[in-house]
Amino acid sequence: MKKSHVLIGACVVSAVAAFIVFRSDPIEEASPQATVSRDGLVAIQMPPIEGNAAIGQRVFDASCATCHGVNAVGIDGAGPPLIHKIYEPSHHADEAFQRAVSQGVRSHHWQFGDMPPVDGLTRGDVAMVIAYIREIQRANGIN
Repeated sequence: MKKSHVLIGACVVSAVAAFIVFRSDPIEEASPQATVSRDGLVAIQMPPIEGNAAIGQRVFDASCATCHGVNAVGIDGAGPPLIHKIYEPSHHADEAFQRAVSQGVRSHHWQFGDMPPVDGLTRGDVAMVIAYIREIQRANGIN
């Protein structure tokens, strides 16, 4: 196979991946029992939240929802939705969330500005928040 064919193929795959990741369409897939949230920047299906994810929801509501919105759907002018393909585990692993909370993060996908560190949360607290976020992501086809 010629190098030019491999290069062209890689470019096509990259372009398709970029389109999928950066599209702004709301994510609409979920179980039929779920409720729909349309109050933020994306519309999501809300699954039942139980176990560690329920603990994470309480932590999220107290420490993260001010910027990222109820159920992590984002707030215009404040913070991005975390229920979005950009934050799927293969792009933003759990440790990326841990570091964002402990160290803050420079703006790189969105135009919301830099995220400051969040004081008062332990790695365990953040692990519960991650369980909550991942539960909602899975219910919306983000794996």
